[in-house]
Amino acid sequence: MVNHYKAAALTLSFVTGVTTLTGATGVAGANTPRAPAGASAPALDWKACTKPGGPATQECASLEVPLDYRDPGGPKVSVAVSRVRSEDPGERRGTLLIVPGGPGSSGVQRLTEQAAALRQQLGDAYDLVSLDPRGVGGSTKTGCGLPVEDRYMTTVRFWPGADGSIGESVERSRRTAELCARNGGALLRSLSSANEARDIERLRQALGERKLSFWSSSYGVYVTAVYGQKFPHRSDRVVFDSNGDPDHRKVARGWLANQARAVEDRFPDFAAWASDPARGAELRLGESPGEVRKLVIDLMARLDRQPKPTVDPKLKLTGNGLRQSVLDALYDDARFPGLAKLIKAAHDPAGVPTLDPVQTQPLPDADVAVSIGVVCNDVSNWPTSLAGYQRAVTADRARYPLTGGLPQNITPCAFWKNDQREEPTRITSDGPSNILMIQNRRDPATPHFGALELRRVLGDRARMVTVESGGHRAYLGTGNACGDRTVTEFLKTGKRPERDVSCPG
Repeated sequence: MVNHYKAAALTLSFVTGVTTLTGATGVAGANTPRAPAGASAPALDWKACTKPGGPATQECASLEVPLDYRDPGGPKVSVAVSRVRSEDPGERRGTLLIVPGGPGSSGVQRLTEQAAALRQQLGDAYDLVSLDPRGVGGSTKTGCGLPVEDRYMTTVRFWPGADGSIGESVERSRRTAELCARNGGALLRSLSSANEARDIERLRQALGERKLSFWSSSYGVYVTAVYGQKFPHRSDRVVFDSNGDPDHRKVARGWLANQARAVEDRFPDFAAWASDPARGAELRLGESPGEVRKLVIDLMARLDRQPKPTVDPKLKLTGNGLRQSVLDALYDDARFPGLAKLIKAAHDPAGVPTLDPVQTQPLPDADVAVSIGVVCNDVSNWPTSLAGYQRAVTADRARYPLTGGLPQNITPCAFWKNDQREEPTRITSDGPSNILMIQNRRDPATPHFGALELRRVLGDRARMVTVESGGHRAYLGTGNACGDRTVTEFLKTGKRPERDVSCPG
């Protein structure tokens, strides 16, 4: 949730700690039997594919899926899949599918990065499996043919102008939509959450599993929720980690809008960190959190007026560049020192900032195409009024200055051309009670108030664990022993909290 469009609310009672655990209903027992692979999904041809930093036993294969599920016998596309098998048949209970965020993140890469940590938590209870969604990584790719200048992080994200105007964003959005329509072809038009859910079902068949268990993160939560609606009896134990509002009337449009408030809820963590005397002269930005906030907002405005030269003579730090850096750093406390150094250098008249590499190199055209394609294909009712976007941006900038109007700005979706778009899937309380949600209280991308909306619509299908921490992704992400323990026990035993609970940060 490449996570270019990670943006993205029921009143619940929370208690500190984890309550007594009971068995979750509707959850398959140990040693879930395999089912024969259906004729529509031939067995996978696994080959060793050890990757740098990954487990020695990692394997890879290709899964053939229909380009268009309305024509299952028609053209096919290839989806890259990977697994790390359980080495103890007596302990193995099934397959855990890792569904990454984005749109546009690689599941194969996520498996490579997380397999060791999952093994440590879960032992050999599962074969660990993931896939690159169509268009991503090792899967069949498409592209829009975007010029280099439209593929930097600060242009892929549609920041308003320094004065809050959206004219440049309108032109770039229109140009992007036209290029994607001209060059993306049928594959780009097929990129959607619904088709990723269908591809997952084909993978289940090819694996020969009656049911799949899931660890899904960020945008991957929505994909898995869609899968659960379309294939309600094919999920075993399901973990939703970092959850967005599933409102089918908005989908990604709602996630984007929610990010303004989410960043405001999260920024005090950084401000408190950067005002702590323990930081020292190199990293401390102010005497109090309020002073840090004022310094950062004033610096953004100054860089809007006069961008600052950086160590790369071809690049300058703009107000939007700093906003992007703040947004990125809020995902993880480990990024706070780098952000503080950037702010120090930008604020010092003699300082020369060093930009984060993510802002200095253009993104691959294929990655941008997936992010934009899924977001725009998933929603058929993007607003088209330019004046409406401008009003929304102006109001958002005044209310949430840290994000500068970005969450309400126009995107290529306002000009998107795809007459094959489906109506979004409505997530409901119909289905087995086998979902455990875990959510950081102050998540800058998938905010807690959006997670509460998903919790509400799922009803008794879910229980929710709130981790009293900041940052994006909770399980094996913040080092919170209570949250990790609760998820691990659920995946190993099927036991969930009796009610929604809170884990101290």
